Amino acid sequence: MKARHKRLVFVTIAIAGVAVAAALALSALQSNIAYFFSPTQVLNGEAPKDKVFRLGGMVADGSVQRKSGDLTMTFVVTDTAKKVTVSYTGILPDLFGEGQGVVTRGKLGGDGVFYAEEVLAKHDESYMPPEVQDAVDKAQKMGVAKKDAGQPQSSVNY
Repeated sequence: MKARHKRLVFVTIAIAGVAVAAALALSALQSNIAYFFSPTQVLNGEAPKDKVFRLGGMVADGSVQRKSGDLTMTFVVTDTAKKVTVSYTGILPDLFGEGQGVVTRGKLGGDGVFYAEEVLAKHDESYMPPEVQDAVDKAQKMGVAKKDAGQPQSSVNY
């Protein structure tokens, strides 16, 4: 075998090895990915039905309920436009509370309840996860647009 053929075989094997490694890495990442959805997106059917995803928003005031004698909690997550009920069994973070930003990870049940495997709360007074802030901002803009629809717009600029 000539030196040129040996180099060609080596390059072909190297390319095949890189392709196999890339395919394995992508398949490992794909199985661990959890996309973020707001309550509006979940109720509009954009969230996957049988896969783990993240749901984020604000915990609605007066919605936190604990089952007696159990670690199961239910609460409502809202983006100010729509609301999704979340059920979580376990110990909640210390910073979890009504009116606070929260991101949960889990699956949507057939009954419309989001069953969380993990609950993350914001870590200080002024922080809100970027995904939650974007979802709240979009919901508020949609609410303002719906409220203003049908009302005549003034052409006077102040």
